[in-house]
Amino acid sequence: MQTLILSAWIFQGLLMFFDEFIFHHKRGLKAWERIGHPIDSFFFFVPFIYTQFFHNEYVFLFLCVLSSILVTKDEFVHADECDAPEQWLHAFLFLIHPVSLFCLWFAWKNQLNLIIQIQAGIIFLFTVYQIVYWIFLKGKRHEAQN
Repeated sequence: MQTLILSAWIFQGLLMFFDEFIFHHKRGLKAWERIGHPIDSFFFFVPFIYTQFFHNEYVFLFLCVLSSILVTKDEFVHADECDAPEQWLHAFLFLIHPVSLFCLWFAWKNQLNLIIQIQAGIIFLFTVYQIVYWIFLKGKRHEAQN
């Protein structure tokens, strides 16, 4: 089962890599996405860190549902800003998001804390990267041109 968990997280990570470093860097991001994407990443990180300190499954479920709903908030922007291949990739990201969170639940229930901590660290670093790169380094200078 660890292989399945890791496979889901690696697949999601690869999709995120292509979304971020191919599509986002190519087209640039307007303010809504420059701020919204780190928020999405942070709210994906929250259930991971929650499992390391708390044990209430209802709160965990709420955090997972919140994260899964929150990632859809940009779709009205993506409809205008993204080309078809990027939108297709987003569809895969929407599919894998709750699967990854289910894998987190399974890892949590089976006390696979080390792989949860490693994944949480990766998500945290990616969130920090997004904040530093898109908000502080690039800001308006790398805004999408449509």
